[in-house]
Amino acid sequence: MAEVKKQSTEVAELTIEEKLRALYKLQVINSEIDKIRTLRGELPLEVQDLEDEIAGLETRIEKLQEEIKSIESATGSKKNDIVNSKGLIKKYEEQQNNVRNNREFDSLSKEIEYQTLEIELSEKRIKEFSVQAKEKVEYIEESRKNLDERKNDLLLKKSELEDITSDTQKEEEQLLKNRQEYEQIIEERLLTAYKKIRKNARNGLAVVSVERDACGGCFNQIPPQRQLDIRSRKKIIVCEYCGRILVDLDLVEEEK
Repeated sequence: MAEVKKQSTEVAELTIEEKLRALYKLQVINSEIDKIRTLRGELPLEVQDLEDEIAGLETRIEKLQEEIKSIESATGSKKNDIVNSKGLIKKYEEQQNNVRNNREFDSLSKEIEYQTLEIELSEKRIKEFSVQAKEKVEYIEESRKNLDERKNDLLLKKSELEDITSDTQKEEEQLLKNRQEYEQIIEERLLTAYKKIRKNARNGLAVVSVERDACGGCFNQIPPQRQLDIRSRKKIIVCEYCGRILVDLDLVEEEK
């Protein structure tokens, strides 16, 4: 790595061969980082999904609890209405005993009938509220059961992720540091091209060696003259089929 630091202020002075070596080393580092992140697999996403699901269940339970409180309040209001209606009926019945004519009696009878209907309506609404509250309580119980299951799943997934992360964290941190150092010595235009190729290439391979007269990325045959040009390390050559940067196998062996 001392060589990398020494060259960091001499980006423009790198030879083509030095650029190829830097690109190849950068590819090796990126491939190692990819392996570590592949090892983690979908665990980080699974953890995030579980956390989101848990938050959603907790919000749902809170909302249902608020709805039950609202139902209980409405039920209490209807019970008060019944008490009031019964009080009015009693009052009207007492007044009927002192009426002076049939018209007053009929008028009070209509009021009694109206309050009786109000009581029946309130009792009907109370029954409906009771059914709604029962359904919501059952839904809360089901949601809490799901919540407990998801929390257990989350603990397991986090434990798995922490085990993998603890085993690879130091290695990844060092690789990221090494990657940054190599990126600093590669000219911006070339680094941008490398990243673009890597993003679009299978398995993230932007730099490959020539093996058995073929591109190590797409496995298409490379003409003998082009192989000579690659081995000469006088210019950066890309595969005419897949666009990957090509290096000779000797360079790869030298860098191991």
